[in-house]
Amino acid sequence: MKVKATTPQALRDTIEEAARSLVVDLRSDTVTRPTPEMRRAMAEAEVGDDVYGEDPTINRLEQRAAEIFGREAAIFVPSGTMGNQIAIKIHTRPGQEVLCEERAHILDYEMAMLAHFSGCVARPVRGEDGILRWADLKPRIRPKTYYVAQTGLVALENTHNMAGGTVYPQAVADEICEGAHDAGLPVHLDGARVFNAAAALGKPVAEITRNFDSVMFCLSKGLGAPVGSLLVGSRKFIDQARVYRKSLGGGMRQAGILAAAGLIALEKMPARLHQDHANAKFLAEGLARVPGIRIDAGKVATNIVIFDIGGTRMNSAELSRQLGERNILANGISPEAMRMVTHMDVDRGGCERALEVLREICRK
Repeated sequence: MKVKATTPQALRDTIEEAARSLVVDLRSDTVTRPTPEMRRAMAEAEVGDDVYGEDPTINRLEQRAAEIFGREAAIFVPSGTMGNQIAIKIHTRPGQEVLCEERAHILDYEMAMLAHFSGCVARPVRGEDGILRWADLKPRIRPKTYYVAQTGLVALENTHNMAGGTVYPQAVADEICEGAHDAGLPVHLDGARVFNAAAALGKPVAEITRNFDSVMFCLSKGLGAPVGSLLVGSRKFIDQARVYRKSLGGGMRQAGILAAAGLIALEKMPARLHQDHANAKFLAEGLARVPGIRIDAGKVATNIVIFDIGGTRMNSAELSRQLGERNILANGISPEAMRMVTHMDVDRGGCERALEVLREICRK
């Protein structure tokens, strides 16, 4: 490869670009690298002490997030897990149950913090394609009887990660919020990829999240920032969230360096998510034609592709190993299921390479 870079930063960018061209990383949209614009913004960020509320870049990011979601306030947190768990802590009291879908991130991938931090237990409910409906949830709300754990919160996930990036229809989400509120229950949205949901629905995030009491969303997935998530809600809610963020060690001082990249992610990156969705659809349609693989490509709505490899006579660990040997990275989510996630660092050519390698492996 002929290198034309003339500065150290340009050389680093060229080397990273070359490295990315050799490996197709479909493990997750968390693997994205910050853009050159993000790196410049981080280097030039105006900072202060955020624990004192004096970091101007953090303050701008939080204000802008609140505006975009039509909320009174927002708070920057290091991770989506922290944002979700702070929300659960505020909405509940120890000894209560949290209604969620049985494959929810808050249940399976947040280290039992629901119990450890908030003293609550999950009451999982199966939803078709990960999508719960009010008819699924209403019978699970506990009666007001002193000898049973009371329901304290309803938590939804949009898009639903382990159901394959599925999207809540607007009417379904609104009905759940209305029913829960009538029952005296708050509703939290794990919106780690809510901008993907908004892109799929063709609606602003403020519209599709308007009836939730709190929303967490990630900057570090499809939006491409290196670190961080935000939690949005009422001013009173966010004031409480600030206390719990500190208790979890989330007061990050001069964090404007991170917020600078987050601002670019928030303002500019949602507009390109449709490209990831198109690549995921392309990938799914190609997978459907690979011997031994089963997938309903018509159900792929966003950037997550989950497919059954039971017919390949390999388990997911073996297939992942063989893919990795050919510079294609993907994760198994069970012995017979694999997940691939498209993002800004994988283009159409990368998806074509992944399919070519899969066809080669499965022909053996």
